[in-house]
Formats: sequence, structure tokens, C-alpha cells
Amino acid sequence: MTTYPATDLSGPALTATVSVTPLVLDAPQRGEDLHVRVTAPATGTDLPVVLFTHGFGSNLDGYAPLVEHWASGGFIVIQTTHLDSKRIGLPADDPRRPHLWHYRVQDMRRILDELTTLEAAVPGLSGRMNRRRVVAAGHSFGGQTAGILVGLRVTDPQTGVAEDLSDARVMASIQLATAGKGGDELTPFAHDNLPWLRGQDFSHITAPGLVVAGDKDDLPLTTRGPAWTTDPYTLSRGNKSLLTVRGGEHFLGGISGHQAAETTDENPDRVALVQEVTLAYLRHVTGIDSADWSTAQTVLTGSHSLGHLESK
Repeated sequence: MTTYPATDLSGPALTATVSVTPLVLDAPQRGEDLHVRVTAPATGTDLPVVLFTHGFGSNLDGYAPLVEHWASGGFIVIQTTHLDSKRIGLPADDPRRPHLWHYRVQDMRRILDELTTLEAAVPGLSGRMNRRRVVAAGHSFGGQTAGILVGLRVTDPQTGVAEDLSDARVMASIQLATAGKGGDELTPFAHDNLPWLRGQDFSHITAPGLVVAGDKDDLPLTTRGPAWTTDPYTLSRGNKSLLTVRGGEHFLGGISGHQAAETTDENPDRVALVQEVTLAYLRHVTGIDSADWSTAQTVLTGSHSLGHLESK
């Protein structure tokens, strides 16, 4: 497990982890089997689950800085490879392309349906999973997927219908550097190439959630600048929190991988901040312990050099 420079936040004692991949689930409706990675603490019982959904083009082997940290902090983290992954390489004219956002949600539902199967497939994990405490988390495109599972309504670009695809088995969400509302705030590129961003309605999200946004995340998808990625916080209802990462660009210092080429703002301290705050939130929202979350709220309410944490 890789560690990062310490911030002034507290955190639990971390434990060894095990990771098993690939576990394969049949998924005939998507035209490809669903490949799954499960990363879990080597010890402990009554372990909550984090469903992690990757950003556009990534795969189940990404985001080790977060996945390893959450698992070492007491969570079973489940990842998959979505159809938009470069690893799958769908042709440009593949009829599934307009529905990529919807297939992602189906992937997560398939995993939820098969939690018992996945638990049994990992040596030493049987009987240790708490399937009643599940949090959906995701980065970028994956943040939208996680949001949909807790009530985000996305207007289907082909039918014009914004269907409720939320899943009652998911109790909370973590959305990292993800898209804001669509409409006239999209650039022409985003409007034409990412039609599932055209109509997003956050007002139906009532489950607890943590949104993580970089204040330098100037994506070529919106005319609004970095503030766009705070919409999942400002436009949703219920008990929400927003971690603003100072100086953070789209990969928030390097959360997608150790020395990943796509990281333009590589900064171990930013990664450590995201690791510690997200783990503290996971422990808080799943009812394990709120002490670290309370500490983070206290430390990050002022002018901390790394970030700012607020709640509503």
C-alpha cells in the first residue's frame, strides 16, 4: 500500500488488504461479460461496501490511491470495467455508444444483485460483508453514475425522458470531480459528444452525499469554469458536504493512479487530503465512527492551505 505525506487530519489505523480480479459476472444485456475487482480488508467483520465507478475510458485497475486506502480503512471496494473503457474499445459506430451512461447504471445494479456471489468468490471474505451498508462513489463520468444511483435524473437523449434509476440499496454517495447541470452551460463539444450531460436534475437527490471538487478543474465541457463541478452539492437536497481541493484539477492531485500520465496537477498532499476526508466520510455515513469526520469539519472550515469543507 502506498502512503502519502501526512496532513493535519486524523485517521483510523490502516490494515492489510487483499484484492481479487477478475471475477466475471454474466451480463448478456450489455454484450460483454462484467469483469469485477474486489479489494477488501484482510481482517474484520460487518464490512460496508463501496461501489466505485471509474471515469470515462478507465477500467477496474484504476484509482488505486483511493481503493487501497478505503479498503485498508475497513471497506470492501468493488470496481468494474464499463463499456466506455479504452480496454474494451467500442467502435465509433457501435449502437451501444449513445447509451453508455445507462449501461453504467445497469453494471452497478448487476453488481448489487450479485453481492452474495462476489463475497463467496473472494477467499476469506464469506460472512464478512454488510450488504445493508452500501455507498456509491465515482470520479468524473463515474460521479454521474454514482449520483444516478441516489436520485440524479438524467434526460435520455433519445427518448427525452428523465427516468428515476435510483436504487434503494445505496445509502449515500461520493462524487469526485463530476459534471454539473447541462443546458446552455455546456460547450458545443460536450453537447454534441456527451449527450447524457444535456439534461441533469439534481433536485431529486435526498440521500447523504460528499462532493469533491477542484477549484482549478477547468473542464472543456462547460462555459462556467471549475464552479460547474460543485453543482451536485449546490443543486441537490438533503444532507450534503462539499470538499473543495485548493489547486486541484480534474484528477485532484493524482487519485486515478500512482504517477498516472493523465494527472496534470500531481501533488501527494492533495491526494492525501482526498484520501483522508473521503475515508472519514465513509466511516461517518455508514455509522462506524464520526470522530474523524468531525475533526475534518473543524480543521477544514477555515483557510486551510489544501482545502475547504462545508456542509448543508
